[in-house]
Amino acid sequence: MSKKVVEVKTLKVGKYVILDGEASKVTSLSTSSPGKHGAAKARLEAVGIFDNQKRSIVKPVDTKIDIPIIDKRVGQVLALMGSEVQLMDMESYETFELPIPDDLKDKIVEGVEVDYILALGNKKIMRTK
Repeated sequence: MSKKVVEVKTLKVGKYVILDGEASKVTSLSTSSPGKHGAAKARLEAVGIFDNQKRSIVKPVDTKIDIPIIDKRVGQVLALMGSEVQLMDMESYETFELPIPDDLKDKIVEGVEVDYILALGNKKIMRTK
């Protein structure tokens, strides 16, 4: 697993974070001011990249949190197989199968290049070129 450790206060909306062992994209981030005897808290809401589940946590702003290393790659569609597609990575020439996202069903055809991401051992097609 490729990940990095940062403090919660350095996160911004649109960045990625690991919540419950799943790579997630931050959708909202709010901080409360410190109280008389306490530290400032951050409320973080995120949506999973691969499972689209909402997750939220509340932590002190100086707490360490894991962020995933997102690897963006390019692949070429070799074959359509029902709801899955066979892709070939354009750098390593490795072939593998991925499910076709609902919003790209009509755009993916054989021979087209797609951008996909690799994070925490999972892969997902993001867009066509």
